[in-house]
Parts: sequence; C-alpha cells; structure tokens
Amino acid sequence: MNIKHFAMALLLGAASVGANAQSTYEENPCQREQSQACLSYAERSRICTPSEMELLTVNEKVTTVITATEPIRFVDISTDKIAGDQPIDNTIRLKPKEAGHEDGEILAIITVVTERYRVQYGLIYTTRMTEAVTDKTVELSEQTAYNNPAVSLSTEDMYSFARKVWNSPAKYRNVGSKKHKLKMRLNNIYAVGDYFFLDFSVDNSTNIRFDIDELRIKLADKKVHKATNSQVIELKPEMVLEKSKSFLHGYRNVVVVRKLTFPNDKVLTIELSEKQISGRNISISIDYEDVLSADSFHHSLLSED
Repeated sequence: MNIKHFAMALLLGAASVGANAQSTYEENPCQREQSQACLSYAERSRICTPSEMELLTVNEKVTTVITATEPIRFVDISTDKIAGDQPIDNTIRLKPKEAGHEDGEILAIITVVTERYRVQYGLIYTTRMTEAVTDKTVELSEQTAYNNPAVSLSTEDMYSFARKVWNSPAKYRNVGSKKHKLKMRLNNIYAVGDYFFLDFSVDNSTNIRFDIDELRIKLADKKVHKATNSQVIELKPEMVLEKSKSFLHGYRNVVVVRKLTFPNDKVLTIELSEKQISGRNISISIDYEDVLSADSFHHSLLSED
C-alpha cells in the first residue's frame, strides 16, 4: 500500500465511523430530517471534506511547486508545519519544516485563491523522497468558481482587451512628440471597468536599435518653473501588453492603469528611456481633456469578435 492509499484509508475509515453513527438516526425521524437538511446544505455549498480533496505527498527534502493557471491572490496553510512562499504571481513553493512525521500523516490543508477560482489540497507526509510531488499544475476539474470581490477585471480578460486595443486603428492624431529622430504618439485611450487602456507607438527613423530600459507612467506638472519644485507622481501599470526589450524601427504597446482624475495643471506622461548612459528618451503628455474623451471599450471593440 503506497502513502496516498494509506492516507485515503485513514480518511475513509473516519467516514465509515460517521456512517455507522448516522444509522442511529433511523430510529428518530426528526434527527433523520435534520441530517438530510444538513446534506442538502452541504450539496448547495459544495463543501469539500479532506477525503474528497486531491492529496499531495510532501517531504522535507523536496520542494513542491504548485502552479495556477492565473495569478494567485491569496494562500492559506492551515498549520505551521509547512513553510511556503510565492516567488511569482501564479506559483507557490511548499516544504515541510522538519522531519519526524509518520507516513500518511496529514500535515496541513492548503487553500489557493486566484482571480476567478479557488482550490484546496491535503498535504500528506512521506518518508520517501521518490514519492514526494515536485510539480503540480492546478487542473480544471479541481477548480471551484469564485467571485473575488478584489478583482474587477481578471488578468486574462485584461490581456484580451489590450490585444484588441493594440489591433484597433488609431483615433488620436494630435498627441505626440519628436526627439532624437524618434516620433512618439498616442493612438487610443479606452476605458473598461476601473481601468484605462493607453495605446501608444514609437517610430525610429534611424538605423540604431532602441534598447528599452524603462517604461514609466507619471503624473506631472504641466508647466515647470525653475524657481519652484515640481511634483511628479509615479504610477505603477496594472499590466503592460508587450514585453519586448528592444526595437529597430517600429514599436507599439498598450499599458493599463487604474482610472484616475487629476487637475488641469497636471498631465499624464508616458516615458520610454534607453539603457545606455547617454541613451535616448522620449515621452508624450496627455491632457485631462483627452482622458475624459476615452472611448468605451465595450461599445467600440467588443463587437469585433
């Protein structure tokens, strides 16, 4: 009997004890009705017991990696017997803190909540390294749909919308700048939910490749006087569509920022800078009037599918 079968036998054994106890209710109709009511509630709530969970065998000398199909927003480990961290958005790493456990011992239950679903796994101990799970990808059949109140637009939907914006024709012609034989222009601004999608392009008329160092979004003063200090607020993009780090002649990208309002003496700036010490940089400034003119994504592009 391997470690998973052993652990499952323990869980099923506990379940059989519950079944024997349930038989005593048959003598009392009221208790039987209460039991059926509880079962009905459990079915409606999709309650998952340890015996129904996917089991992952773990060992203190093996790192177990769980990869979700979308960014992970929350993780709960039910005991302090397991150490874990989240190195990147959709991946977590787990490992028992110490040895000395028995084969088949349930060390913890881990709950993973993403943008649109949640999943739970039982972590059971094995003394044999060869039985420990090293890599686990969350399967569709294991996912329970979840409406995450902290997520108004999932990352997958955000990328899908951004790609549609990237493929749409430019509607802005008067917002741009020229510098170092580079021309940067604003193509589109779309609004969807709590976000702005900013679509821009850069044309390079030289034969020198532009190696991108930083793409920055800032809120800055429209007019800067030498005698006064200007206030610049750095905005962190929620998503950047294109990850390419260099281009020769043409570059286009879509950045997503949370909706914001700002006074008329401020401008929203998109800045692209080069890696070299004396590198080139170019930026465009977007007035608040242009932001207010953002198109509704749903009406303009959603019907293009």
